[in-house]
Amino acid sequence: MSNPLKKLMPAIYKHQGIWHGEYQTVDQNGTLIDQHQSRVECIFPESGKNVYIQRNRFTWPDKREIEMSFSGELQGNRLYWNTDAFHGYGWQASDHIFLLELQRKDVPGASFTEVIVLDQMEKTRARTWHWFKDGKCYQRTLCNEFLV
Repeated sequence: MSNPLKKLMPAIYKHQGIWHGEYQTVDQNGTLIDQHQSRVECIFPESGKNVYIQRNRFTWPDKREIEMSFSGELQGNRLYWNTDAFHGYGWQASDHIFLLELQRKDVPGASFTEVIVLDQMEKTRARTWHWFKDGKCYQRTLCNEFLV
C-alpha cells in the first residue's frame, strides 16, 4: 500500500529526512526569550494509519535536551495530529509551503499557526510559529533548518 499523502500532498515528501537547525523565540518586541538547536526527522510510512511520523531532539546551550516523537493521520484533505502537547492539522499550500494550525494542550489557551517554507533547491527551510493567547500574538518562533 502506498502512503495516501503522495497523491494528496506530494510536496510534503520533499521534507523527508533529517533536518538540523536552530529555533529562536522572540516576544512582541523582538527580544530573544529562547534559543536552542534542533534535529527534526520527517518519516512517511508506506502502510498503517499514521501517514507521517516526526522525531525531534532539541538541545539548549546549558546541555538540557528534550526528545519527542509524534504521528499524524490523514482525515479528509488534511494531516491531523493529536499529541500530549498539541492537536490540530496541516495542509499543503503550494509546492514549497506547508501550513499548520495547532492548539496547545501544554499551554492553556494558547495556539499557533506555523508556516514552513522550503527553498527552491529543497535543501533548507524556514519555519515561523505565530503564537496567540487571549486573541493576541504574544511571541514568534523562528526556525532555520538544513537537510542533512
